[in-house]
Amino acid sequence: MFAVNVVTPESKSRSFNSDLLNIVTPQGNMGILSNHMPIVTMINISIMTNVIDGKRERYSISGGVLFFKNNEATLMADSIEYEGDIDVERAQRAKQRAEELLKSKDPNIDQKRAELALRKALNRLSVGQ
Repeated sequence: MFAVNVVTPESKSRSFNSDLLNIVTPQGNMGILSNHMPIVTMINISIMTNVIDGKRERYSISGGVLFFKNNEATLMADSIEYEGDIDVERAQRAKQRAEELLKSKDPNIDQKRAELALRKALNRLSVGQ
């Protein structure tokens, strides 16, 4: 087992011990086990899973950075939500808003920001359902 600390801009969000941490990096899927070599990596908007006592937990993560050294993982993320805490109706509304912005012909719409909002909403929905 190793320690996992999740930090968001609001606060230290979660701390737990884990047998396995699965993340998605720009280079692809990565699994972290005890005694993994030190690493610093970006994390994509994706599903993060961990295993505690043989039970898999899923989280929606909005991207971030992972540091791992000496059996301690520190994850700094914009936001992270446990699968049971996701408000599916709110995520659905966010998806609809982003889709409407992307369909808009308004030149003042920030397309990249709307695309990012859509990716985050879709990720939350995939974990929450």
